Amino acid sequence: MVVTGPTGTGKSELALALAEQWGGEVINADSMQLYRGMNIGTAKLTVAERRGVPHRLLDVLDVTEKASVAAYQRDARAAIESVLASGRTPLLVGGSGLYIQSVVDDIAFPATDLTVRARLEAELTADGPEALWERLRRTDPAAANAIEPRNGRRVVRALEVVEVTGEPFTATFPAPGRPRYDAALICLDRDTAALDVRLAERVDAMMAAGFLAEVRALDAAGLRRGFTAWRALGYRQLLDVIDGTATVPEAVAATIAATRRFVRRQRSWFRRDPRLVWLDAADPQLAATAARLAAAHSVG
Repeated sequence: MVVTGPTGTGKSELALALAEQWGGEVINADSMQLYRGMNIGTAKLTVAERRGVPHRLLDVLDVTEKASVAAYQRDARAAIESVLASGRTPLLVGGSGLYIQSVVDDIAFPATDLTVRARLEAELTADGPEALWERLRRTDPAAANAIEPRNGRRVVRALEVVEVTGEPFTATFPAPGRPRYDAALICLDRDTAALDVRLAERVDAMMAAGFLAEVRALDAAGLRRGFTAWRALGYRQLLDVIDGTATVPEAVAATIAATRRFVRRQRSWFRRDPRLVWLDAADPQLAATAARLAAAHSVG
C-alpha cells in the first residue's frame, strides 16, 4: 500500500494506524528522511512515536552523501520483497513522488554521462542554480516549471538528460500506468487554507523543538559538503541564520513560504497519476476508508 500526499497532511499517523491493524511495516518514501540526523526539520518520527511499528529506509545516508532515486528504487524494492517474504504488509509512506513511482512502476531512468554531469556541476558551483535553471527554462519550460530554481541537483540532472539524449527532460518523466505491484495508492490532502495554518504551526513547533541546534550540529558534521541534504526545506534557510545573512524570524517566514510552494508542486505531481485515490486527511473515518481501499488489492 502507498500512503502519499503533500507535506504536513498526516501521512505518518495514517500509516501507523494501518500498520498496527495489519501487522505491517513502513518503508520510508521521503527523500530527506533517508539522512541521519535530519530529524526535526523532516518531521521524522522518533522511535517512541513509531509505536513499535518497524520502519525501513530511515537514517541510511550521511548528510555528505548524495541521494539517488535509482539507489532508492533498488533499496525500497528489496525492502518490500523482504517484508512480503516475512508475511507482513509493506506500506510505502512519504511525499517524494518520483521516489514512490520509481518503486511501484516498472520504469528505468535515463543514462548518465559523468563528463557532462561534472561540467554542469562545476557551472552550478560557479554560477549558482538560478542561472542554470534559466537555461533549463529556455530549453525545457515544462521541466523548469516542475523544478524549483534553487534545486541545483535536479536542474543539473535535467540539463544533463537534455544534452545526452537530445530530448526534453520531461520526455523522460515516467508516465504512470505500468504497475509493478497491485497496491492501493492513497493520496492524502487537506483544505489549502487549513493546511497553510498547519504548516506554519509545524515550522514554529520545529523551532521550539531545537531545529536551529540540529542544523548547527549537521553543519559541523559536513552538511554543506553534501549535494542534496542541505537543500532540504528549512535547512538551507537556517544555514542563512548561521551565516548571519538572515534572522530567525526571516528564516521561519522563508521556510513557511517555501513549504507552501513545495505543496503546490507536490499536488501538481500527484495529479498526473489517475490511479491515486485522494482522501481528506481531516475525515474522522480516514483510517477505515483507507483500509477498505487496501482490502481490494492483493499486495499492501
